[in-house]
Amino acid sequence: MSGTLGDLGEFGLIGALTERVPTGRHVPLGPGDDAAVVAAPDGRVVATTDLLVEGRHFRRDWSTAYDVGRKAAAQNLADIAAMGAVPTALLVGLVGPAELPVAWALELYDGLRDECAVVDTGVAGGDVVRGASVMISITALGDLQGRAPVTRGGAPAGDIVAVAGWLGWSAAGLAILSHGHRNPRAFVEAHRRPEPPYEAGPAAARMGATAMLDVSDGLVADLGHLARASAVHVDLRADLLDLPAQMRDVARALGADPLHWVLTGGEDHALVATFPAGTALTARWRVIGQVLAGGPGVTVDGEEWSGGGGWDHFGG
Repeated sequence: MSGTLGDLGEFGLIGALTERVPTGRHVPLGPGDDAAVVAAPDGRVVATTDLLVEGRHFRRDWSTAYDVGRKAAAQNLADIAAMGAVPTALLVGLVGPAELPVAWALELYDGLRDECAVVDTGVAGGDVVRGASVMISITALGDLQGRAPVTRGGAPAGDIVAVAGWLGWSAAGLAILSHGHRNPRAFVEAHRRPEPPYEAGPAAARMGATAMLDVSDGLVADLGHLARASAVHVDLRADLLDLPAQMRDVARALGADPLHWVLTGGEDHALVATFPAGTALTARWRVIGQVLAGGPGVTVDGEEWSGGGGWDHFGG
């Protein structure tokens, strides 16, 4: 579709976007009324929300609208999985300038649609607003399927720490793009379009995970949240962290430390969880450390990590 958002108008845009994405099987009443109706079979609703701001979370010269749509959905759906729940619906808010091409907005929704399809869900509704730059707001809803939520606050001393998914790939991709390169594509694509291990969240809950979260701000930073909530100490083992040969090669070429990417790079949306020692983990999960008694904190091989913890939106 040609033209701009200003040419199409608010209600024309809403109609075009609504046609682009299914509501999903959990939504008996979707767009068209003042609010949608989303099924809650469990009697409880898991809810999370996130913002993506142009220039802060994505650049249109680095990522396509489709990439941004996939990423926007993924980072919220990962939060649902990190509670041990399965997604049921998304609500989407889009802010954009009047001169934004309609084709960009439609491609964005194609990305939202396809990421939702990975977990068999859809978009229940949302809003569009004119603004100076592009911003996407996502609210994700989920169902616990009768299980207790897996929070950050349940890890006892003696547990093992395990991860599902990639670590450091998005940070490597961002470094590559920041240096004006586009290859190796595997890392660049990991930054543009993360692939969270959604099914690993509910699986971890079924295996008896005591605490869990998704790695959005960096492994050390996010495990710091878990350590404080659980009042424990987490010690990571560097030799158990996956640093692929190609990542090492990229880091060497850019004068960077690949371990820094793995420990502090966010936006891979891997899941990290604690389990009772001796838990028979599925193949998706790999052990990377242990939970110890003591004041809240995170160490690497028993030593404080001096390379920073991860992303802080309001940090200096």
